[in-house]
Amino acid sequence: MGVAALILCTARSLADAVPGGIHVVGIPGNVAWVSYEGRLVLMRAGHAFIGINIAAKPGRHQVQIHGDTSTTVDFEVQPKTYPEQRLTIANPKMVNPDPADLQRIEAEAARMEQVYLSFSEGPAPTRLDQPLNGRTSSPFGFRRVFNGEPRNPHSGLDLAAPTGTPIKAPAPGTVRLTGSFYFNGNSVFLDHGQGLISMVCHLSEIKVREGVQVQAGDLLGLVGATGRATGPHLHWSVSMNGNRVDPEIAMAVFSRAD
Repeated sequence: MGVAALILCTARSLADAVPGGIHVVGIPGNVAWVSYEGRLVLMRAGHAFIGINIAAKPGRHQVQIHGDTSTTVDFEVQPKTYPEQRLTIANPKMVNPDPADLQRIEAEAARMEQVYLSFSEGPAPTRLDQPLNGRTSSPFGFRRVFNGEPRNPHSGLDLAAPTGTPIKAPAPGTVRLTGSFYFNGNSVFLDHGQGLISMVCHLSEIKVREGVQVQAGDLLGLVGATGRATGPHLHWSVSMNGNRVDPEIAMAVFSRAD
C-alpha cells in the first residue's frame, strides 16, 4: 500500500477539525516530516497533529506528507461559531492605545510571534495538564468586545484564581521568552518541542528565567492581573504550528493520542 493510501486509511480526528481545533492524521513510520500551510507540524506516536487557526475558512484544507515519496492529503474544516463576550476595561488605553504605545506593542508582537513560529527538534510531550485548578472565566474563541468595540477572538483559556496562586508548567519544556508586555502583562513562553508552544500571562510574579528547562508541574509564576485584565486570573494559550488552538481540545487530544 502506498503512502497516500495508508494515510487515507488511517486518517482520524480525535477532535473536530474546526477553527481553533486540532486535526490528527495517522502516518506510516517512513514519513520524515509533515507540513500544513508551509509550516512543519508535530509528529508523535505515528500521528501528525495539525493546529488549525481560529480564522481558518471552512472547507477543504491540505496536509503535505513527505517520506520516501511526497503526497498531499485533504481534510475538511467544519464551521464553528464562537459566542460573543462583552467586557468593560477601566483603562481606555488598553482598548485604544496612544500612538506612542503602538511602537512598543508592535515590537512585542514581533517577539512573541517569533516564538510561536519556532520549531525545535526533539520529542513532543505525551500530555498537557492545566497550569492551575480554577474556574473558567472565559473559554477559548470568544469574540471579544471591549468597551463596545470588537477585537480579536480570545486566543486562550482564562482561569480565575486568587492573586498569588501558583502557576505550574503544563508539560516539560524550555523557557523561551519572559517579560512584561503591554496587553499580556507578565508572561512566560514555553517551548515543548516540534512547534508546540504554551504561554501563561497576567502574572503577578515570574518565577523562571529564559533558557531554563522545566518539568511538568514546575513553578512558572503567580496569578495576577497585569496587562489588560479585569481581575486576577490566568490566561493560558496553546499554539501548534504557529496557530493558537483551544487548550481544552489540546489536553483532550494529547491524553487520547497514545
